[in-house]
Amino acid sequence: MKDDAWRQRIVCDPQLHHGEPCIRGTRIAVSVLVASLADLAMDELLVQYLQLTREDVQAALYYAAEAAHSTLVA
Repeated sequence: MKDDAWRQRIVCDPQLHHGEPCIRGTRIAVSVLVASLADLAMDELLVQYLQLTREDVQAALYYAAEAAHSTLVA
C-alpha cells in the first residue's frame, strides 16, 4: 500500500469497540483481524469477512506493525 494510504482505512470511534481501531465502515476491530491471521491465510480470512478487501486487511497489518514499533512489548 502506497505510503500512508492505509491510515485512511483505520478509524477509532468511541462508539465502536470502545474506541478500538476498526476498519472504516465496519465494526471489525484491527485486533480481531490480526489475531485471525495467526490461524488463517489471507484468502480464508476474506471468505469469512466478505465486506473486507485485501487492502483493508493489509491496512490492519500496517497498523499493527506501527503499533508494535512504537510501543515496548514485553
